[in-house]
Amino acid sequence: MRRLPPLGAIEAFVQVVRLGSIKAAAEELALSAPALSRRVQTLERFVGKPLFARRHQAMVPNEEGQRLMEQIAPLLDQLSDAVEAMTSGQEVLRLRLGVLPLYASQRLFPHMGLLRAAHPELHLDIDTAGHGIARLGEGLDAVIALGRDIDPSLYAKRLDRNKVYVIGAKRLLEGPNPLLRPEQMNGMTALLHREMPDAFTAWCQVAGLTDIKPKAIDFFDSGGLMLEAVAQGLGVAFMHASHFEHAHDPRLVRLFDIEVDSPYSHWFVCRPRALQLKSVKLFHDWLIATLYPEAA
Repeated sequence: MRRLPPLGAIEAFVQVVRLGSIKAAAEELALSAPALSRRVQTLERFVGKPLFARRHQAMVPNEEGQRLMEQIAPLLDQLSDAVEAMTSGQEVLRLRLGVLPLYASQRLFPHMGLLRAAHPELHLDIDTAGHGIARLGEGLDAVIALGRDIDPSLYAKRLDRNKVYVIGAKRLLEGPNPLLRPEQMNGMTALLHREMPDAFTAWCQVAGLTDIKPKAIDFFDSGGLMLEAVAQGLGVAFMHASHFEHAHDPRLVRLFDIEVDSPYSHWFVCRPRALQLKSVKLFHDWLIATLYPEAA
């Protein structure tokens, strides 16, 4: 059997890459900063090359370090899960899942009881921060992402197709000047999600209304906050039909009966090798069978 570097050195390396600094990684591992630095240096001596570009307080993996991280981080996570399962007295499978907050609250969590009943050994660490796809293999095993197209080097399963709705406050349809025509949106504020930046343009082009000029375009990274902003009269939102339908909010209405296919879809995304992990495969198969049987 080939000699391996110390496990502590590998663990230190992975934490520095994930957290971006010696100080943060040292706090995570309950070590002093000098002790953690020595562990990283031990690994660099073992592989015979530097693994980081050191920039003041930040530690950024170089090309060699990034390649090593992609290879060993999933294996270290599997090792951690195996030890946890042994010490808990039962098998525990852990999935680190990235998901947008609105999708989680509207689509995923109403069915989590079914997941636990079907797979009581599967536990989820939920991460609702943005840019989940970029963090695959570096803290996330899989992501439910909203996007146009996915990098072909990744495994991607399209979960749905949607329509773009213009969503407004119900009171916009009331009073002496109800908002009944798209042209009346001139001078209003348009609300967009950062994961769907082209929704406004796509809707206007399909509707043949490219001359609409909003007063401003405000961006949100939370769909739930977008819907609340609409209800409070802060603007009209260009969102998916599913966002509106699952909100069940009597303060909101769909404006204009114009059918516009969305350029965006929800996708289940992971690195191809991650599908070999039992936790990823179980969740992937359950998600498709339970929420999207038509996509099977």
